[in-house]
Amino acid sequence: MSHSTIIIVMLLIGLLTGVSTGLTGASGVSIVVPLLTLFLGFSIHAAIGTSLVVDVVASLAVVFTYYRHGNIDIRHGIWVLLGSITGAQVGAMVAARLPDTGLGIGFGLGMIAMGLVIWLRNSKSTKKASSASDELAGKPSRQQIIKAFLVGVGIGLLTGIMGAGGGMMILFALIFVLKFPLHKAIGTSTLIMAITALSGALGYAIHGEVDILGGLVIGIGAVVGGLASARLANSFSEKKLAQVAGVLFVILGIVMTFILVRANTIML
Repeated sequence: MSHSTIIIVMLLIGLLTGVSTGLTGASGVSIVVPLLTLFLGFSIHAAIGTSLVVDVVASLAVVFTYYRHGNIDIRHGIWVLLGSITGAQVGAMVAARLPDTGLGIGFGLGMIAMGLVIWLRNSKSTKKASSASDELAGKPSRQQIIKAFLVGVGIGLLTGIMGAGGGMMILFALIFVLKFPLHKAIGTSTLIMAITALSGALGYAIHGEVDILGGLVIGIGAVVGGLASARLANSFSEKKLAQVAGVLFVILGIVMTFILVRANTIML
């Protein structure tokens, strides 16, 4: 494959990643890892490290748009962030000692489940969104803080081990633990994901498992796709966004699982 073809492929991967992040808050691992391993011959660990760099770049572009629409609430999400940063470093150390085969397939199945849950929970009624916003008006309770921090540690572990910036799990925590409405959950989780991904990327860089140049090239496409899709997502109602995000999660989960299963089969 020529250099120009590789660059084009990376830009397309980035574009798909940006669209996914902007509409769902999902980590770039769902696209970057399987495509880099299957089409560009990256090892799983190198693909994971590179996906974390892409997560940082794409997430910042998406966060900018959600922030302009008032859909970021870091006051409640900060406890998830603190826990996830801690867990990410531990996860990166664990991942360095794990074999390539099988990493990420479970995450793909998790995306399918997440998509179905978001669709069923948020498509039924828009009344829950307004009541959830009222609950976020005050300071987080001690119970919410403890739950959020512990969930954050678990998210960080997955970030370091599987390369996910934690977008899916952070989104899950904000919706079901802190009761965020979907727009604000996606915006806030994407911001947390950017910071968590940076922590994870540094952990992988220490072990020489990050392709910085590749990450930046993919990141260019991710910024373009992320800005466009985030602007579109913020124009949707809660119900419409739940339907779109749910479908995308299921599709990405199926594709990711299929590609990784195929890649592992070929390696065997």
